[in-house]
Amino acid sequence: MGTIITVTSGKGGTGKTSITGGVAASLALMGRSVLCIDMDIGLRNLDISLGLNDRALMDFSDVALGRCPLARAAVSHPDLKGLSLLTAPLSLPASLTADKVRALLRTAGGMYDYVLIDSPAGLGTGFRLATCGADRVLVVATNDASSLRDAQRTVAELDHIRQVHLVMNRIQPRLLRKLRTTIDDAMNTAGLPLIGVVPEDPQVILCANQGLPLTSRGHRGAALACWNIAQRLEGRQVPIMRIR
Repeated sequence: MGTIITVTSGKGGTGKTSITGGVAASLALMGRSVLCIDMDIGLRNLDISLGLNDRALMDFSDVALGRCPLARAAVSHPDLKGLSLLTAPLSLPASLTADKVRALLRTAGGMYDYVLIDSPAGLGTGFRLATCGADRVLVVATNDASSLRDAQRTVAELDHIRQVHLVMNRIQPRLLRKLRTTIDDAMNTAGLPLIGVVPEDPQVILCANQGLPLTSRGHRGAALACWNIAQRLEGRQVPIMRIR
């Protein structure tokens, strides 16, 4: 069975969608089969981050509710072998339950090495559906106080998940110095072990606007940080990136 990983944040605007896309693309480049599921219902943008803008015709609710098989609904990336996307519906069907989502994830886990779920912000129904079948959760936070507080609140809702890790995103060294804080301080605030530090990188926006996956710009900046996170998910010992 493949590994089901939910990427969440509690607070919106932390960059969890770009992290989901960057890590998924990195795993695909490592030769793994990866399915990304956008569960940000009504605000889906993972297709843009992956360079698959508006290619998906069916969504994950169509599969969970038995209207379409997963193999037909998932859209394969034209350039990244092994990477596929299952997008989100524009609204939440009343008949979509956690049990049906778990069944979908069991099917996906039997077909792919990794299933990465882009969770909606907040701790409502969408968050609960996105985490109900997860083996691991990555909580994405930035270094501002409100993001770290929301990360704490998110962790409190994840006591049923054995492996929960922190991703510090959009890190700016100058801001850290001005705030007189460190990544260690952020880890202590969030109460989570660290799996990756991702620098602020204009390539994230440039790639999304051009319909390109972040990995298309080579191994540097945010792309390198996502590659390192993917290696750690594979069980490899990789030093945390030092951002200067």
